[in-house]
Amino acid sequence: MFSRRTFLQSTVAAAGTISVLPCLANAKGHDLQFADGAVRLTPVSHASLVIETPMGVIYADPVGDPAQYADLPPADLVLITHHHGDHLNNETLAAVMREGTTLISNKGAHDKMTAELADRAEVIGNADTTRFGPIGIDAVAAYNTTEGRLKFHPKGRDNGYVLTIGGMRLYLSADTEDVPEMRALKDIDVALLCMNLPFTMDIKAAASAVNEFKPSVVIPYHYRGKDGGSQDPIAFAGLLDSAIRVEQGDWYGKGKGMV
Repeated sequence: MFSRRTFLQSTVAAAGTISVLPCLANAKGHDLQFADGAVRLTPVSHASLVIETPMGVIYADPVGDPAQYADLPPADLVLITHHHGDHLNNETLAAVMREGTTLISNKGAHDKMTAELADRAEVIGNADTTRFGPIGIDAVAAYNTTEGRLKFHPKGRDNGYVLTIGGMRLYLSADTEDVPEMRALKDIDVALLCMNLPFTMDIKAAASAVNEFKPSVVIPYHYRGKDGGSQDPIAFAGLLDSAIRVEQGDWYGKGKGMV
């Protein structure tokens, strides 16, 4: 049976792919070993990523130039968290969908899809569960709680996701603040956590939540903001408990500012 201890031991053993805090890895892809095989997370941009697993290839919020995905394995499952333009683009989504690809979305994004895409989508809401073959999918509430930000992500509309892949549990926060539903998560092995202002939260709130639900590994993403609201993922790492490992990804391309 896979355990968090097994996960930590096996990731440390994967030479050259993951380093333990206080070292911070900067890599285009993250190779994570666990009892049922390897999972590779490839940042595409901002909130878009590809997760390769032994059970299938998962695309999360694919947007941008479809050419960005040309060298990546085709999608077996696509997850959409909500309808904002940095998470849903119908042209990109249509390009990465192939015959047999499963599409899962919240209702808000489903309502913004083309008719053809909407017909293919399974809609789930906060606290709903579903499966993609052996992969369990739990929708986690993602919303704003701070006055002045409530309009961006109202409570009850948007999804984060917890994926159970074999014995590994991966949390994709989507756009949210440090809400109780996040803080209550248990046994998360890998967490991808947003942080930007004014749309989500700052690094102090993000770190406070991570220190409470204690994932084994956290990967900051979605940290470019507006009007000075970009957050520093390296400063975020410095706020975490020493037992929590941090992976830094190439979300915005070298030479474009922060890692």
